[in-house]
Amino acid sequence: MNLVDILIQTLGGLGLFIFGMKMMTEGLEKTAGSRIKKVLETISSNRVIGCLTGAGVTAVIQSSSATTVMLIGFVGAGIMTFEHAVGVVLGANVGTTMTAQIIAFKLSNAALPAIAIGVPLKFFSKQHKYRYIGEIILGFGLLFYGMTVMSDGLNPIRSNPDFVGFFTKFHTDTRGGVLLCVFVGTAVTMIVQSSSATVGLTMALATQGLITFPTAMALVLGENIGTTITAELATIGSSSLSAHRTARAHTLFNVIGVCMMVLIFPFFIKIIQFVTIKLGAGDLSMVANGQYVNVGRYIANGHTMFNVINAVFFLFFLPVLTKAAIFLSPKEKKSKGRYVLPEFDTRFMDSPIGALAKVKSEVIKMAEFAMDRLHNLSKCIKVRDDDRLGERDAVEEHIDHMQLVITKYLTSMYQGGVNEFEADEISEMMRITNNLERIGDSMENASKAIERMYAQEMKLSEDALNDLEAISKEVDIFFEMVIKAMKQKTEGLFEKAEAQENLIDSMRERMRNEHMERLRQNSCSVDAGLLYISLLSNYEKMGDYCFNIAIAVSRIN
Repeated sequence: MNLVDILIQTLGGLGLFIFGMKMMTEGLEKTAGSRIKKVLETISSNRVIGCLTGAGVTAVIQSSSATTVMLIGFVGAGIMTFEHAVGVVLGANVGTTMTAQIIAFKLSNAALPAIAIGVPLKFFSKQHKYRYIGEIILGFGLLFYGMTVMSDGLNPIRSNPDFVGFFTKFHTDTRGGVLLCVFVGTAVTMIVQSSSATVGLTMALATQGLITFPTAMALVLGENIGTTITAELATIGSSSLSAHRTARAHTLFNVIGVCMMVLIFPFFIKIIQFVTIKLGAGDLSMVANGQYVNVGRYIANGHTMFNVINAVFFLFFLPVLTKAAIFLSPKEKKSKGRYVLPEFDTRFMDSPIGALAKVKSEVIKMAEFAMDRLHNLSKCIKVRDDDRLGERDAVEEHIDHMQLVITKYLTSMYQGGVNEFEADEISEMMRITNNLERIGDSMENASKAIERMYAQEMKLSEDALNDLEAISKEVDIFFEMVIKAMKQKTEGLFEKAEAQENLIDSMRERMRNEHMERLRQNSCSVDAGLLYISLLSNYEKMGDYCFNIAIAVSRIN
């Protein structure tokens, strides 16, 4: 086999590995997405619990990058604080080592059967859940088949003196040699942007005897640094402070941890060997069919031990890590103004859970913007304020633009392929956004009516003004209730919303009847009466829209 054939087979095997890894991750995320979301949303403020949760979630979906993206979305939505998210990131680094543990079991014989089962499930099943299971099984098969192809591609170069001479340059006899291996591992992972893939390649090289176990571990340490490039690249051009801070914390965690291990590298290697032997693994130097059959288990255990030791260390110094991440991140910029449109980064599209969390944060901002303007409008019922009334067109236009941007993003998510749970949430988010836009329309109508009242010097009775003030306050209470429910789960939301909706409806009926009595007694002019009914109707409609939002929120939660 010539050099070109070796290169093609090795890179082809690596490509199959990455493709299988991605497919398996997507299948796992689609299958467990709703449960993962609920687990992360209800996470404890206890840093240890957060770390364990991060490890568990990442072990399930097999991607620390996916977990990190979810966390960035949740922080942006206000579901969890940045400090809590960092604790989960520590655990995510531990959970991602599960991939290496799976690879070390050498399940290559199951690769083709898994592909044979996965293909019909993924492409011919009518039910979504079986398609997702098919993705998991097919991805699993492609992952191990890629490892086999990659290992077979490297096999011929064991006897080539030029290649052997090249790989022997990577040694760990000196501190400089260790650093060189760390650098190479970092560089290769930055290029591939998958630590699982480069760990798999390292295992293949070690299994063929092309590199020693200490060299492999030095490369793995570098691969832990290299994997941070994904999150760092994702923050380029992003205005999200939570994104920058989470990426910095992830990078600091790995860089500082690797530096500590480089300082005690020989001792670290001995610990890995001691623990792995105690766990029942065979001798490191055992050879079968020309391959070092046990080295993969030693590498996987070393990968896990590094991240476990690192996580435990930083759990004690979590406040220091968060402060350092904040210090190294861009500083908070001054507000761009009141009319800021939602911003969506493409990195969230690879993680529907994270993308929906990001959408939720922007929908909450839209709701808070509308609620703030509603407060301002209601104050104008009794006290004329031309500045507040004058911003009517700008407010209405901004709410319309926010709806457009959010709806476009949700539509692109839906077209990108989501599971049933995510499709339902997208639908409810659209319902919320549309009802917020309708609230904006009612606010515009109410603002025009109030402006006409002052322009034409219409006089409403004191009772009428008090009624309008009372119903506007109940709408404000309703609006605040649904926004609070969007931020955190509210028990009995539907019942509370239904009671508030009935209260507003009954107030409208009572006030309308009392108004008819005032008209009969000639205590109110016809023109002022029509304006009063218009305002009453618009506030009642806003209550209806708040109720629609409450229904959607209760379905999501």
